[in-house]
Amino acid sequence: MKITYNKLVRDRIPEIIEADGKSCTTRTLSDEEYLQFVDAKLDEELAEYHKDGSIEELADLLEVIRAAAAARGSSIEDVEAIRARKAEKRGGFEKRIFLIEVED
Repeated sequence: MKITYNKLVRDRIPEIIEADGKSCTTRTLSDEEYLQFVDAKLDEELAEYHKDGSIEELADLLEVIRAAAAARGSSIEDVEAIRARKAEKRGGFEKRIFLIEVED
């Protein structure tokens, strides 16, 4: 039986598949393709987190965020620094504020 996936997978997935006695076909994505598929992976992992809500799915999402940052020539530390600056200026989400409306 053959299943076609056509998606970005973690680096060790091919060796895990082969250790399970199966074979797989892979290729290395170009830079442009990688950006496209890492963005698709973000969508996939976010959908899984929304469905499951588990901390494990949140960790998967974070791993893809790290990959997306690196693919764009940045790092998770850079992302964190930007997050911290924005939190300093605009706050975080700890107070659980739900904005209903703004009137002029």
